[in-house]
Amino acid sequence: MNTEPRNVESSDLSLETTAAVPTAVPLRHLYRIPEAMRLLSMSRSVIYEQIRAGRLRSVTQGRTRLIPALAIQDYVQLLMRESGVEYDQAS
Repeated sequence: MNTEPRNVESSDLSLETTAAVPTAVPLRHLYRIPEAMRLLSMSRSVIYEQIRAGRLRSVTQGRTRLIPALAIQDYVQLLMRESGVEYDQAS
């Protein structure tokens, strides 16, 4: 491995910065219950109530219950539909 410092030319430096653009692609595909709790700002018992009611989908892998990222997105959309909020409206 080369540990010598490398000379950086001005053409190597880019003044452009790319802003983070929201995307539908999840960072992860599956979340554990504590992670879903943080993402949705809900307690553990409310998460399980929503799962039992069929409003929040989940899967199991062995003994671990996981919440698919798409299920979280669908749940948020459900809440927005129920409250009448649209994406282009200010809250």
